[in-house]
Amino acid sequence: MNCYLFIDIGSTFTKLTLVDIEKEEILGTAKSYTTVSEDVTIGFNKALDKLKEEVNFDDINIVKTNACSSAAGGLKVVAIGLVPELTAEAAKRTALGAGARIINTYSYDLNESEVKEILDTEVDIILLAGGTDGGNTETILHNATMLKNQGIKIPVVVAGNKSANDEIKKIFGDDVEYHITENVMPTINSINVEPARETIRNIFMENIVKAKGMSKVSEIIDDLTMPTPAAVLTAARTLSEGTENEDGLGELVVIDIGGATTDIHSVNEGLPTKPGVMFRGLEEPFAKRTVEGDLGMRYSAMAVYEAAGLRLVKQFIDAEKFNIEEEFKKRFENTDFVSETEDDKEFDTGIAKICSYLSMKRHAGTVKEVYSPMGKIFQQNGKDLTEVDILIGTGGVIVNNEKPDEVLNASKFSMDEPESLRPMKPKLLLDKEYILSAMGLLAMFEPDMAVRMLKKYLVEL
Repeated sequence: MNCYLFIDIGSTFTKLTLVDIEKEEILGTAKSYTTVSEDVTIGFNKALDKLKEEVNFDDINIVKTNACSSAAGGLKVVAIGLVPELTAEAAKRTALGAGARIINTYSYDLNESEVKEILDTEVDIILLAGGTDGGNTETILHNATMLKNQGIKIPVVVAGNKSANDEIKKIFGDDVEYHITENVMPTINSINVEPARETIRNIFMENIVKAKGMSKVSEIIDDLTMPTPAAVLTAARTLSEGTENEDGLGELVVIDIGGATTDIHSVNEGLPTKPGVMFRGLEEPFAKRTVEGDLGMRYSAMAVYEAAGLRLVKQFIDAEKFNIEEEFKKRFENTDFVSETEDDKEFDTGIAKICSYLSMKRHAGTVKEVYSPMGKIFQQNGKDLTEVDILIGTGGVIVNNEKPDEVLNASKFSMDEPESLRPMKPKLLLDKEYILSAMGLLAMFEPDMAVRMLKKYLVEL
């Protein structure tokens, strides 16, 4: 039996998914704690042993093994641009879409303390942007010189004003590892994310793995393809758009609630869906990812409490039944805490609803009434998600919840906040088998099969 084996080397767990190629079925899944500080093959082999307990490997022929990874904190990037709302924001969105975790964003001319801050931060890649094509070159050249003079040893992706590229080559010379790609914002308010995303992904594959104690990973896999969040976004986009041979499901959003962060992936144009609304600001990526570092079930539990505020918390959690602050603190101080009682599960569901609500509110755009010389008009900032067709939930607290629909529904549009462009009436799907990252890997070489399997295994609520 010919099979594909997909591996997700996560920061907490290493997860395996074994796929029967001919039947397009999941034969089995298994997971074990990731052992990145020692040797990732240890965690992989433990997970493989568990998989072999579930599946008879006597007749299994693994023809391809692909992996994605978010181990050791994932792919960490610093984004540098010119204007905070424009090129710096475009660089940030590009890096997030590549599956990165944004450590910091800088704009205008870097000073020595900022460069020292970058040097003192454990980042994997610097994304250097700034200026539209043919526009300002002074800032990006200044920033390149500052990085060079401080002896930066981190790979630099140059994705700014193309008019500065020749001079940047001279500045960096042989002293800095740099990769020049297309401008992330070639003209005002237009965004060009794909070339820089692909460059970041390639650097990740070539260099970053070695720096994370995973030098032996090549012995167990054929290809470490991308960061895990990028794999999930790839799966979402493939399912949305479909292929030449397989119809997609249309516009969709994925919400992934984890222990430390909540990720939102949206696949749609995001332009105004209502007449009389004008779009304003930086163009939105068709496939967009945001990461909320203060919204998570364990590591970020106290941050959730602080971000929401007691008034919002009480909308989702019974304040008369629970000592709210103590329950949040218990989860923050015991990150391996597993909810077993009905009360603990109920409280976790409440946290998940808060994460769902706040993360979608931040990801979605807004529409506001403004006054102009032409009279009253409506302006949209950010993505319009109101008409998306599908909302997919993944992450342990959603997948293992007895009422996952309640968690997902917390993210939907409400007339209490009519300016928020959150999804209105999407169909709810559940990633019950945790296949999104695996299908993102599969989509890189078998997109038709990936679409069919996603349709087959995502469960409608």
